[in-house]
Amino acid sequence: MSGKGSESGHLMLITPERVFYAGLLGRPRRRSLGAFAAYVAIKGELRLTVEGAGERFGELAVVAPNLPHTVASEHRTAICVLIEPETVCAGALDLLARRLSGTERQSFSSRIRAAYQQLQRRGGDIVGTALDVMCFGEALPCRPLDLRVARAIARMRQFSGDPVTATSCALETGLSSSRFLHLFKHETGISFRSLRAWKRARHLLHFANQDINLARLAQEIGYPDSTHFSHSIKRFYGLKPRSIFSGSRDLAIYCCGEIATGDSEWTQESRGLPSA
Repeated sequence: MSGKGSESGHLMLITPERVFYAGLLGRPRRRSLGAFAAYVAIKGELRLTVEGAGERFGELAVVAPNLPHTVASEHRTAICVLIEPETVCAGALDLLARRLSGTERQSFSSRIRAAYQQLQRRGGDIVGTALDVMCFGEALPCRPLDLRVARAIARMRQFSGDPVTATSCALETGLSSSRFLHLFKHETGISFRSLRAWKRARHLLHFANQDINLARLAQEIGYPDSTHFSHSIKRFYGLKPRSIFSGSRDLAIYCCGEIATGDSEWTQESRGLPSA
């Protein structure tokens, strides 16, 4: 393991499809992640509050994508496994949530803690579906995506060149903007705008342990200004960017490369348009 995180044990593995984080949880603040989240207490219990559903207590808690919630831990640190919803077959996350919340929850908690110990030893040497197997005992079923949608998502992950807009993506596919947006929502279950906003905020994680100018970072990853940047990050993570960077100084971050457009276990060849 690199110098950062070696003493604290704090680490984060980032792949295009998953994030495994073990570190400071911070004070309970309202957050609304764009990914499916499985929280596991390293010690003691968690307290999860989901809007409209009251409080839940336990060593493992799951939250669906884009669901406002707060989470607190008896210990200063906790584990959070994020799953990008567009990479998993429709219905698979609901099934996983039921399993994680059911009679198997204790074994899942132990498995995810064991995955954390493996990551401490192995660092970022985890590829493909190996993280799923480590955490859940099996690879989650991949959502087959129309190649045109897969390319648009790959562009969202690049954060270089011209801004990614529905209009530009539609032009590349030869579709009208409305037709492309319909295709995108049909394939992923998420609106283009919502997924783009999450991918932009998610990209911040790659730099969380760096000494970096936040205004410049905001501009480089596509935010129009620092105010919009701060509000967006706080909405997703419950913390302002400066607080995230302050709490991540001793975090070891391992990043796997981006998947190749149209050439990945997470995508398949174009299947044509769905009916309107």
